[in-house]
Amino acid sequence: HVQLVESGGGSVQARGSLRLSCAVSGRTIGTYSRYCMAWFRQAPGKEREGVAAVASSGSTTYTDSVKGRFTVSQDSAKNILYLQMNSLKPEDTAMYYCAASRGYLAPQTPISSTDFPFWGQGTQVTVS
Repeated sequence: HVQLVESGGGSVQARGSLRLSCAVSGRTIGTYSRYCMAWFRQAPGKEREGVAAVASSGSTTYTDSVKGRFTVSQDSAKNILYLQMNSLKPEDTAMYYCAASRGYLAPQTPISSTDFPFWGQGTQVTVS
């Protein structure tokens, strides 16, 4: 049974930084797994958007609006997925969700929510 628990959200001023964490239980992520992990976000009144994804190989992909500002990574020893967010903008305000694939998945854009059956409860990020 896969469980994902996000943390690290909060309120920050524009151009600030936050690091989101997603603690994973029920499976191993990273180098010795075959799963793809991803971050999604959803702003009020908007569709859920794939932000970043990382494969067990370490290969990553990002949506265009966050390239150069966000970095996704995973710590195999701690079984934690991270999203480092720098140079935050008001348009980054959203609920951020961690998600996991069922099996092997190569990161690709657009990052589709239909490829990820396991989800956390979300953590709110507000940029003003």
